[in-house]
Amino acid sequence: MEPGPLEGIRPPLGHGQGESSSYVGKVRDFVELHEQVETGVNLLDSLESFLSTFQKDLSAVSGQISELQDRSKDIENRLKSRRKIEKPLSNLLLDFCIPPPLATLILDTDVGEPWIPAIGELERRLIALKLRVRVKAARDLTDVAEGLRIVAATKLRSFFLNLLQPIRSSMTTNMQVLQTSIFLKYRPLYVFLEHHAPNVAIEIQRAYIGAARTYYETGFRRYARSLGYVRTRAIEKADDIVAAATAVGGTEVSEADVERLTYGRIDGPGVTMLYMAEDKSHKEPIEALFRSLMLVLMDNATAEYTYVTTFFSKEPLPGPPGQLQRDNSSGSGVLSPSSLLSPTADFDDARSNIGSDFGANSPRRRHISLQGGNGTPPQNISPKEEQANMTAIWKQILDPVLEYCKTFINNVLEPTPPPAIPLLTMIRLTEDVMAEIQKRNCAPLESFIFTMRLQMWPIFQKAMQENIDALKKYTEGSTSGYFRTKITSTDSGVSSICRRYVVMFNSFVALTDQPDETMIFSNLLRLRQELAKLIVTHTDKIPEAVAKATAQSTLYDTILQGLSKGPSPASHPKAQSEIAFWREREEEARRRVVSTRRQR
Repeated sequence: MEPGPLEGIRPPLGHGQGESSSYVGKVRDFVELHEQVETGVNLLDSLESFLSTFQKDLSAVSGQISELQDRSKDIENRLKSRRKIEKPLSNLLLDFCIPPPLATLILDTDVGEPWIPAIGELERRLIALKLRVRVKAARDLTDVAEGLRIVAATKLRSFFLNLLQPIRSSMTTNMQVLQTSIFLKYRPLYVFLEHHAPNVAIEIQRAYIGAARTYYETGFRRYARSLGYVRTRAIEKADDIVAAATAVGGTEVSEADVERLTYGRIDGPGVTMLYMAEDKSHKEPIEALFRSLMLVLMDNATAEYTYVTTFFSKEPLPGPPGQLQRDNSSGSGVLSPSSLLSPTADFDDARSNIGSDFGANSPRRRHISLQGGNGTPPQNISPKEEQANMTAIWKQILDPVLEYCKTFINNVLEPTPPPAIPLLTMIRLTEDVMAEIQKRNCAPLESFIFTMRLQMWPIFQKAMQENIDALKKYTEGSTSGYFRTKITSTDSGVSSICRRYVVMFNSFVALTDQPDETMIFSNLLRLRQELAKLIVTHTDKIPEAVAKATAQSTLYDTILQGLSKGPSPASHPKAQSEIAFWREREEEARRRVVSTRRQR
């Protein structure tokens, strides 16, 4: 039998009986303390076991959290990948999809304003399908899209040909209003045909050329013929300065006709209307008729050139719908075709150069080469070729008009040209017209006017030479000689010549802006020299010195008075030098009169 827990407790030897009894009394406390210690140790062992188990569970949870984090990262990466392909996939679906309202509009409605945005949308989807030809969905939709293209091309062909009917049927149709209000508004529809049905576009272009050519040819033939009738009612004889001054019953001229000089500028009187020309009592000078023809030609030809270069100019293919959305989202706006259709000469600054449909600041776009409706891919041509094509179309339309104008001008200039002053008025008008044409940027008409101007200058020079030669012969004929016919000059004849010279000088100065134009003032200088000789030669026949000097002074004073009343300002350099020349001779004649009287 094992000893009890108290058996090992012995009081120490030598101690008293009291101490032993005190230990014995605390035995129970010691036993309880021992039991508590054992209980604590057991609890600690249990806690140790629990902590060990918790540590194992915590390790397992940590592994699960790490696995969940890895799965979360994988899901996030997959989400990013899906988001990356979401926009291209959306664009792809957008490119392929042909909205039912679009198909219904093209199949079931007539061509009108709603077709303008619809055709642009159809064109972009046709381009997208051709670009995605390797995708099965695109190949499946090709037949549907092709059917819509054929229906659209058929309806547009009939639509444009019907628009030309007013031009063919009536000359009262306003061509410019029809072009700017209707044709240019529907230009996007023609651009669609140009890209996807080139044969139809060419047919429409040729139909327009034929209708416009007939319209202008008929109108200008009637107008030029009416102006010719008016010209025959008041034919002005092209007499030189001597013949006009010495003609019996001739009209006396004392001042420049300011009203007729205004025909040398674009800004001036109104043109001769067709109904006015049909009035048999209506008469106008030749320069007024010439001005009317030139202004009508300028307005119609430049307006037609603006229309041709705007409507028939090539335009690059648009991008697919997805590409357009990406362009818009990036801030690079796409120019709408309607912003390119303004026919103003301004031709305006917002307008692009010939051969380009977008301005210099427009975004660079990819040019896509696609098969047209007839199997021919549209080609990008250079600006020079583009302008040559536009000029060729313009010439096909207006060649008959230019021929009628050329015939009218040749009838005016040949065989008997008009007098020098009306002729110079016509030349100045051609220069003013050519400057205006340059502003309107109509190069082919500018060439025509320039050629006509070159044709007039030699005729003017010949007319001035005839005046100089006639005055010279008149001066030489008034003197006696063995080999020349005697021509008697009269005071009235010489005075009339002086007045006509003044009228010619004042008219030339009024028509000339440049102070040193050789062609004009060199001829006037030669004419002045001959006139001065005539005055001296004529007055030399007066035997008495005072009467001779007085006659010279009277003629010089007549010239000075005429020069001072001229329509041009006296500040003109040539007018000042001319007045100084004749004043010096008039003062010299007066001095001779005074000195001769004193000698008596």
